[in-house]
Amino acid sequence: MAEIVISGGKTLSGEITVQGAKNSVLPVLAGTLLCYGESIIHNCPNISDVDTSFLILEGLGCKCKKQDSTVIVNSSAVNGYTIPDDLMRQMRSSVMFLGAIIGRTGKAVISSPGGCELGPRPIDLHLSALKKMGVTITEEHGLLCCETKNGLRGADIHLNFPSVGATENIILAAATAKGETFIHNAAREPEISDLADFLNSMGAKISGCGSDTIYISGVDKLYPTTHTIIPDRIVAATYIAAAAVTGSKITLKNTMPSHMVSCLSLFRESGCDIKALGRTLTVSAPKRLNRVPTVRSLVYPGFPTDAGPLVVAMLSLSSGTCVFVENIFENRFRYVGELNRLGTKIKTEGKIAVIEGVQSLSGANCKCTDLRGGAALVTAALAANGETQISDISHILRGYEDIVSNLSSIGADIKIV
Repeated sequence: MAEIVISGGKTLSGEITVQGAKNSVLPVLAGTLLCYGESIIHNCPNISDVDTSFLILEGLGCKCKKQDSTVIVNSSAVNGYTIPDDLMRQMRSSVMFLGAIIGRTGKAVISSPGGCELGPRPIDLHLSALKKMGVTITEEHGLLCCETKNGLRGADIHLNFPSVGATENIILAAATAKGETFIHNAAREPEISDLADFLNSMGAKISGCGSDTIYISGVDKLYPTTHTIIPDRIVAATYIAAAAVTGSKITLKNTMPSHMVSCLSLFRESGCDIKALGRTLTVSAPKRLNRVPTVRSLVYPGFPTDAGPLVVAMLSLSSGTCVFVENIFENRFRYVGELNRLGTKIKTEGKIAVIEGVQSLSGANCKCTDLRGGAALVTAALAANGETQISDISHILRGYEDIVSNLSSIGADIKIV
């Protein structure tokens, strides 16, 4: 199996262009099912979750082509409604196809989604919303069989939690449903607004994204379009964290600083000087990071849970004791044991991690537990003395395009072996 090998302690310098957002492109690819014809998607990241999405689309009858960061999906001949179990297990976001498949074919068959094991992430919010929209759901032999005999219809839906996935699934289902749909307590992430922009360019009528109430007026038909995916704010945060732990100065291009307000505020509090000019960020880190007393993950626009592991790794080299409170996923701290192999001093109990800043880290053999935990290991290893070998890197490749070559291009001693 491939491993990432890092010889740490190198100062970084140079420019990186940030990829398109993983959490935006996946629902957009699902949305291509709703029209007849070719949809062109620019700034599509070259990651394994996109490859899995292509396999799902092709299994449903679409034709997918990719050239560099542009993909073309022709959904004229959709003739399937089932996502195989092996593809569902590879990617949790595969559940995002549910609303789009039902919207296109009137039925869908899926199993429980896979992806990172961060604790219970039930899809009951997705299913209860679809039931309100006229979908009958039965479970047979571990499969969810969904069908609507009279077509999807608009509904007034209140989410108990502002789930990103449920919000996006409802939007995809409601875009071509009969009547009006209101989503109350909707998630407000910029990736949801990006999905709405894509669908609206196809002829959908969606408004209110970015607020807690989203309104969708269903239309009879959607048309092929061209769309550019927004930059990935978590990937941008990863490279900022890499600069922070190595006391470096780097430049990030293709960013959206307005999407990263909570992250940038925390990095500045830790002592990093960050200048934003248009879509470019310049980051200068101090030799020793300041302690940040308390960080809490929250729903957007609060601090993102996906950036939590990066910040925990970064603050392990700060000048004091910090506390990170994880409010979204109960098993998010599975990566901490691997970080401690590098010499971090992190103790966890429940949703709280106490991080005692240390002067230095040492290379070790580590294993990825999940996507962002793997990125945290890479971040810490960049600052560690000696060599670090990171295994199970398939988790990292699910969400990061060319992370090894990008870091190598700015001075890191990193390779895949």
